[in-house]
Amino acid sequence: MGLINLFQKEHQAIPGHHSKNVKLITGSLLGTIAAILQSAGLFGGLGYAFSIAATGPIVLATVISARIGFLTYVVTAMLLIFLQPSEVLIFVFTTGLLGVSLGTGFKLAKNQTSVTITGGLSLASGILTLLYLFQFPVLGPAISSKISVSVTIGVIVFSLLYSFIWMRLSLAGMKYLNRLMVRSSVLEKN
Repeated sequence: MGLINLFQKEHQAIPGHHSKNVKLITGSLLGTIAAILQSAGLFGGLGYAFSIAATGPIVLATVISARIGFLTYVVTAMLLIFLQPSEVLIFVFTTGLLGVSLGTGFKLAKNQTSVTITGGLSLASGILTLLYLFQFPVLGPAISSKISVSVTIGVIVFSLLYSFIWMRLSLAGMKYLNRLMVRSSVLEKN
């Protein structure tokens, strides 16, 4: 019963109201952070953990504003062309796409299930596009680029689970940032 309630629960991710300049600057900073995190995959090992974290800034930028989120996604991709060109396709079709999808899901959907499905299906479509359309070995050299039902189902299941994890991480991050912003505004008033 608890698991069913978890999926039907509303997410309550509501962005604050900020001026266009603040949104633009925040998006630029988040795009820079995402590009640095994504390019950390170059170092392998721990670098891959940082690379995975590039989804977070894109989610936050998209929750602030859908337009700023999309611009942050594009700016991050452009920065990666200069910083780490081998990561551009990975970012555009996986990490960044998941971030934009989750952020859009938070803005349009009321419950966590809808957000998770939105992000998961977008991520799965990005991975499958890289694998089958571009013949890019996104899942490693052991997985063939020939269309396979079992690989497709595996990618969809993985993407939904991964999207759920990122949805929960994003909610926790947004709650923390909201508390931090409230605390700083109280300190400014004193």
